[in-house]
Amino acid sequence: MNAERAKVAELQADHRALSRELASSKAAELDKRRQLVNSSDEIEKTRMKHAREIMELEMDIQKRARETRELTEELRCAKEDLEREREVVSTLKSTVSHQSTAQITLNAQVNALQVEKTALQAQLDAVTSTVSQRTLDQQAAMRRIAELEAEAREAELIRRKLHNMVQELKGNIRVFCRVRPVLPHEFVSPSTGLSRSDSSSGRSPNSDNQDKGLVADVMFPDKRDHREIVLNSSSSSAMGQERKEVHNFSFDRVFEPESTQSDVFEEISLLAQSCVDGYNVCIFAYGQTGSGKSFTMEGGATEATMGMIPRAVNEVFRAAQALNSKGWEYKMEGQFLEIYNETINDLLGKGEFDKKKHDIKHEKTATSASTRVTDVNVMPLHTPREVTALLRLANSRRTVAATLMNERSSRSHSVFTLRICGSNQYTGERCEGSLNLVDLAGSERLNSSGAAGDKDRLKETQNINRSLSALGDVIAALGEKGEKGEKHIPYRNSKLTYLLQNSLSGNSKTLMILNLSPLAAHLGESLTSLRFATKVNNTTIGTAKKQVRGAS
Repeated sequence: MNAERAKVAELQADHRALSRELASSKAAELDKRRQLVNSSDEIEKTRMKHAREIMELEMDIQKRARETRELTEELRCAKEDLEREREVVSTLKSTVSHQSTAQITLNAQVNALQVEKTALQAQLDAVTSTVSQRTLDQQAAMRRIAELEAEAREAELIRRKLHNMVQELKGNIRVFCRVRPVLPHEFVSPSTGLSRSDSSSGRSPNSDNQDKGLVADVMFPDKRDHREIVLNSSSSSAMGQERKEVHNFSFDRVFEPESTQSDVFEEISLLAQSCVDGYNVCIFAYGQTGSGKSFTMEGGATEATMGMIPRAVNEVFRAAQALNSKGWEYKMEGQFLEIYNETINDLLGKGEFDKKKHDIKHEKTATSASTRVTDVNVMPLHTPREVTALLRLANSRRTVAATLMNERSSRSHSVFTLRICGSNQYTGERCEGSLNLVDLAGSERLNSSGAAGDKDRLKETQNINRSLSALGDVIAALGEKGEKGEKHIPYRNSKLTYLLQNSLSGNSKTLMILNLSPLAAHLGESLTSLRFATKVNNTTIGTAKKQVRGAS
């Protein structure tokens, strides 16, 4: 047992010794590992340092290579510069040699120039003689130019005479007829079957074809000359049978609904030229309310819809400008009057309403006749734009009232007058012309206008119809005067005809533009207007005379 215990003790001692050795070996191993890690770190740092040094050396080598290339290039450039300098020196040496030769040549040229100078002096004497001859020729040419200018002035006089002859052949009083298109608000409403025009006039719609019932049956058979208009109407006889009638009318020109403002003015533009030539011209728009008179005369805001007044003024200014080269100078002035209930109002006056009393004065001489209205504003006109502003001011003061024919109906006649005074600085001739552009009030009858139940509207309509009737009487009397000789012309029966006396006489050129509504509800009024226009168109009022003031 003791031996066994001794062995166990010995084994335990060996075990403890081995444990200490193992612990010592582990400690040594850990120390070796730490040394290995430290060595690896040092090796990595050394490697990175070496890599950086290699990179720096490579960059230094590249830098040295660039410097070498730059130095090589500089050396090459220096060699080229040196070569060029050598060439320049060689050239300069050659130039110096040539200069010596050139000096000898220049001396020879100087001698030659002296000889040439003598020859040029001889040529100068010859040119001086030629200039003298040319001066004589120029004087002869100036005399010829003066003769041609005189001929041109004579040709202008002939042109004016021929122009006036053409207008006379067309007739001093002419009638145009214009049918306006159907406006968008006048078409039949799908829900009610009634258009605004139907409901206001009391006309029952056509249930089979609403649009056909809305628009009157109007035809334009003359597709070449555009001079005819045909209206078809139907009515019931006393026996209850339907009676159809065809109404044919013929005028100087008929404009269909598709016609533009430009188409209409193209036909009347020559009248503006007549005004510049010294004639009285009157253009008036006639028709019932809502037939398009104001649109025809004044137009819209765009260039395409511009009316006859601004277009005529533009044409007058253009014609006057064209005659400037022939010695003519023109002064123009305009006035805008309204005739409401046989009272003249100045639409260009100060304040909202003109309260002055205006009298019409006619002045007549052996060669001219003119009309003046007292206490009205007459505006000098220098450009067509001034007329636009003048129209805008006048429209803001125009008397309007609601009628059954039109919600904003013009209840007065408006008369725009453009007076033109021309003088020719070469011939001393002077002339005066006037252009009256008249937008008449609606021509509808009392039962159509709805004015019978309103005292003020009744008075307006009566005065309008009275003045329009007076206009017809004047035109009829002028026609009878042309056939039978002397006859009294009732100009004083209305302010309208008295104001336009000099423009409605046989000494003027007159154009009536009949405006028609295309609606079937207005067919009766349209036929009345067409019959009146036919009577006007069949009237001959005589030969227009030029308004001459005499030589200055």
